[in-house]
Amino acid sequence: IVSISDATDIQRHLAELEMILDEYLSYAMVSDDDELTISDATLVQMYVAEMIDRFPAEEKQKESEIVMTINGTPVTVEWEDNETVSTLREAVRDNPLTIQMSMYGGFEQVGPIGKEITSNDTQIRTEPGDIVLYSGDQIVIFYGSNSWAYTRLGHVDLTQEEMAELLAHGNVTITISVISSEREMTQ
Repeated sequence: IVSISDATDIQRHLAELEMILDEYLSYAMVSDDDELTISDATLVQMYVAEMIDRFPAEEKQKESEIVMTINGTPVTVEWEDNETVSTLREAVRDNPLTIQMSMYGGFEQVGPIGKEITSNDTQIRTEPGDIVLYSGDQIVIFYGSNSWAYTRLGHVDLTQEEMAELLAHGNVTITISVISSEREMTQ
């Protein structure tokens, strides 16, 4: 829920009176310039006053939405907001990435992305539906759980049973691409 106190918090942060925690800064940057400025506070005020119904950053994100299919089936993914996902988005902006995945360990599918990208591995416990980067150049999609050092990429919005149905019956092919509103209009 966006409120006028959010605009005040941004102003207080910019005046260095009360800092917004680093993990929440990306939520406060509602303009499309990737820097917290007074414009962000103004946009929040405009949103609360119902002068706008979405933020420029939302439009920018919508214009470069990452989509994924598993064996041709589109899946809804909640992508992480991190440098690795941004790098992946840029890598597939003009050309979709098709990856031949292989079953591994009875709980995941693993496939090479063809090059190393930015990673920030931390020890995590994965759940069915989690998508991670392993060793900087492997995409892993889980239909079971595991604990290892990965970089989180996203989460497929399906149940454990639905994930197992898609992934647990042999090797699969995934495609990751970017859909822009401009591209949608020409298709």
